[in-house]
Amino acid sequence: MYSDKVMDHFKNPRNVGEIENPDGVGEVGNPVCGDIMKIFLKIENNIITDAKFKTFGCGAAIASSSMATELVRGKTLEEAWDVSNKAVAEALEGLPPIKMHCSVLAEEGIHKAINDYRKRHGLPEWEEKNPHPHDHEEDLTCKHWPPDRFPRSDTPAVSEGYFAAYHREAEDQEKFAETKFNK
Repeated sequence: MYSDKVMDHFKNPRNVGEIENPDGVGEVGNPVCGDIMKIFLKIENNIITDAKFKTFGCGAAIASSSMATELVRGKTLEEAWDVSNKAVAEALEGLPPIKMHCSVLAEEGIHKAINDYRKRHGLPEWEEKNPHPHDHEEDLTCKHWPPDRFPRSDTPAVSEGYFAAYHREAEDQEKFAETKFNK
């Protein structure tokens, strides 16, 4: 179901956490499944020198956040803007079709962080070339990991402060987002 690369970036996420005094921050979420990503960028001379993330969501969301931050580090803002959700999914050696929205969120999080940087510096925001809808399942619960693949509380993704959602109601996830991200 999931590639070894997805499992690796889920169990051992790269670039976890926040950047102190970030130059750009992008927060995105999917109201249908409740995934929430927050991307932090450090930028010097138009180059992304550091990228970190905090994600509340399924393993595919955590893996997509991890890979996206890996892909944009060392790139110019223009190069990072061009990192697509397909590039994230390909770097993860594929995502199931029902999980492609996770890579879309990663792309959008990078875009929001770049536009936050541009806004802070009095520059016009860049427009999305191909905005993505957030329509997928009609059901408001996420069907993320089967119970035998759900992370224990001592796995890095959880112990480092990143949470895998498993059949949580969207309402519970919104409450989490309000308390954790709006401080």
